[in-house]
Amino acid sequence: MIDFDGHPIVVAAIPGQSSLVALTAALLAKATGASEIVFAHVDQQRYVVKERGDGSVISAPIDPDYVGDDTGRIRQLTDEIAAVLGDNEVPWRLEYLAGRPDRALTHLARAIDAAAFVVGARTHRRRRVQEFVSGSIATNLSHHQHRPVLVVPTSVVDWKDSSPWQ
Repeated sequence: MIDFDGHPIVVAAIPGQSSLVALTAALLAKATGASEIVFAHVDQQRYVVKERGDGSVISAPIDPDYVGDDTGRIRQLTDEIAAVLGDNEVPWRLEYLAGRPDRALTHLARAIDAAAFVVGARTHRRRRVQEFVSGSIATNLSHHQHRPVLVVPTSVVDWKDSSPWQ
């Protein structure tokens, strides 16, 4: 186990994600004395060419004919995080990673000596077939490394107002 005090927290980030994930990470970082919050977006359409010692990667698209520019996605994520965190007391940054999300996040956490992960729970409406087959990022993280994983609920279900067959 790694002490929270003075160590970063890694947050799985996706465009359009609930602001509750970033807010929870910021509150956790402040309460535990974390050194920084490292938001990480993992692009599964890319593969790692080179891993750097700071956890960042140089990547290339899996499709050799891909000519797109990922700066728009990076800018969107950065803007979304900045809008939620505002003048947060704990510094933060965004890393753009590649490959399988649980492995990329684990590599980053090891490289920066992170204390924990924060991930958002997916609602059943947003679940993808790939996630159904391979498991959720939170589940894979919790089973394959030693850092705690905080899963943030992104939608509220009021069980008293719904029946089990709905």
